Amino acid sequence: MGALLALTSAVVYGIVDFTGGILSRRTHFATVTFLGQVGGLVLASLAALVVPAEAVGSGDLLWGALSGVGSGAAMHFLNRGLSHGAMSVVVPVSAVTSVALSVLCGVAHGDRPGGLAWIGIALTVPALWLVSGGGAGEGGGTRDGLLASLGGAVQYLALAQAGPAAGLWPLAAGRAAAVLVLLPTAARHARRTSVVCGTQAVAVGAGAALGLTLYQLATYQQMLAVAVVLASLYPALPVILGLVLLHERVSLRQVLGLSGAAVATVLLTVG
Repeated sequence: MGALLALTSAVVYGIVDFTGGILSRRTHFATVTFLGQVGGLVLASLAALVVPAEAVGSGDLLWGALSGVGSGAAMHFLNRGLSHGAMSVVVPVSAVTSVALSVLCGVAHGDRPGGLAWIGIALTVPALWLVSGGGAGEGGGTRDGLLASLGGAVQYLALAQAGPAAGLWPLAAGRAAAVLVLLPTAARHARRTSVVCGTQAVAVGAGAALGLTLYQLATYQQMLAVAVVLASLYPALPVILGLVLLHERVSLRQVLGLSGAAVATVLLTVG
């Protein structure tokens, strides 16, 4: 069940990143990011009220807040990269460092994946790197993708430190922290955003909160190293949508990378 939740999280995140990237080309990326976190705060707060929480400690909320700071930074740089770079490069690059750091920290905290899972973990990072085109070209987009990946690693690792007894309140705390961190930058560009784009950005943010909720639930049932890797396979979907809907070109390396990501998914699920 944990693997299924993590994979579903990846699908939701893939759709969110694609939609957020399109919006960031229509209005300023900082506003899209901020409104997205507002939407995420609303959904996360409602979900936290519904999901039972046995005991919510201050430590759980602090870890959640740190996760939100990482999430805000990740989406800021990701949307900035997507506002001018190809989705087939920016999104996969954003996942590479995030996966590597998260898996290593998970193992350091005692995770012991099985043999097949280790092969899947080892295959994922080079697969994502190949999907990104080996980092060739898209200089600004690649840099933004790497910066986003650092924020993503903080998001995943910090949220995983919150205990299951806290329910989804750490997630709500994270969205509140992200809103506060992003507010100063977004305020300078809010007037340039139409009502339609603003509403769409809020909806996208709610979707991102849903994806993170699924990930948090997955960490309660699955090893952190495996849950992070499965959830981080989301770049495959924006790449495919970019190719089909935006007519972005795909290289042989990207085809090999997508194939490797598919194999890694199977190995991590059964391993």
